[in-house]
Amino acid sequence: MKKQLASRVAALSPSTTLAITAKAKEMKDSGIDVIGLGAGEPDYNTPANILNAAWKSMEEGKTKYTPSGGLPELKDAVIRKLARDQQLTYDRTEIMVGVGAKHVLYTLFQAILDPLDEVIIPAPYWVSYPEQVKLAGGKPVIIDAAADADYKVTAEQISRAVTPKTKALILNTPGNPTGMVYSKQELKEIADVCRKHDLWIVSDEIYEKLIYGQAEHVSIAQLSDDAKQRTFIVNGVSKSHSMTGWRIGYIAGDRDVVKAMTNLASHSTSNPVTTSQYAAIEAYNGPQDAVETMRKDFESRLEQIYPQLQAIPGFRTVKPQGAFYLLPDVTEAAAHTGYADVDAFAKALLEEANVAVIPGSGFGSAETIRLSYATSMDLLEEAVQRIRSFVENKWTD
Repeated sequence: MKKQLASRVAALSPSTTLAITAKAKEMKDSGIDVIGLGAGEPDYNTPANILNAAWKSMEEGKTKYTPSGGLPELKDAVIRKLARDQQLTYDRTEIMVGVGAKHVLYTLFQAILDPLDEVIIPAPYWVSYPEQVKLAGGKPVIIDAAADADYKVTAEQISRAVTPKTKALILNTPGNPTGMVYSKQELKEIADVCRKHDLWIVSDEIYEKLIYGQAEHVSIAQLSDDAKQRTFIVNGVSKSHSMTGWRIGYIAGDRDVVKAMTNLASHSTSNPVTTSQYAAIEAYNGPQDAVETMRKDFESRLEQIYPQLQAIPGFRTVKPQGAFYLLPDVTEAAAHTGYADVDAFAKALLEEANVAVIPGSGFGSAETIRLSYATSMDLLEEAVQRIRSFVENKWTD
């Protein structure tokens, strides 16, 4: 029997974040006191009003199939959210609800990419962007955002990366793993480049509600009619409402592409989970107090833990403006503690210091590690202390 895998999956890299999280869980289950700073999800439970709405929908028998692109009531809730938060107007034909923002992005690339179409991806990037582009037959074109540029690429960098095969640009703000936020002026310059070269813009705004200090979230689709027409806003309830496991995301954009995506989804997922959709309706239509409470708590954790992380020898960290990640450059720490590279350093942190972090190599940033501060302050401080002791005890000149 021939058991050769299809080429589209044989070359895939596994999700670094999920692999580290699974390893940390395995160690915990064996009795080891591991502190996990790897998972990209809030440590809050889903707000009670959302849980109640989901339960009520089940009691009322709302447990059957829905339209492939999502319940009309949920599309309307998304439309109201976009009008309220971004002052943008859409109709139902321009909205598709999917099984999480990840599924929405996957389906989008399947719908817009032909073989060898190029997609520009700023690095550091979320681990699934390049893999999803490759699964659609496309070619990821990586451009590096330097730490001294706050991990943001410029319009000039994007322009230099454009070729006749370039189809789209991925923009993630606030960013994962960097936590950085593009300003309105930076977005205007990027929008001008995309207009000049007639590119789609894939705007991943999943961390939109987690913004700190003086930073402001601006969707690139807000800047002009042209920018709106070429932008696909991808968002969802996972991070904003602590609903990662409910798997509800959405896309807003060109109705022809959205229709194609909906048709594709009808042959893959049938529809997003019905109960989750009713929960998401409440998430968008109900009180937003819990969202702000969580945001304030994350900001407080950032303010407390950032200086402690900076004090670790060989750690250099750009202070993030959003999301719930820190991305220190630890090349100096790895070198002075006897490790060949940052991946080996991160592995040792897990196995010897019992702290799980994500190596930045999975994000296109081999000099860094990603730490999530979506956990309690007690655990964060204990984790940073373990890392500091690990580094100081092994440090050699």
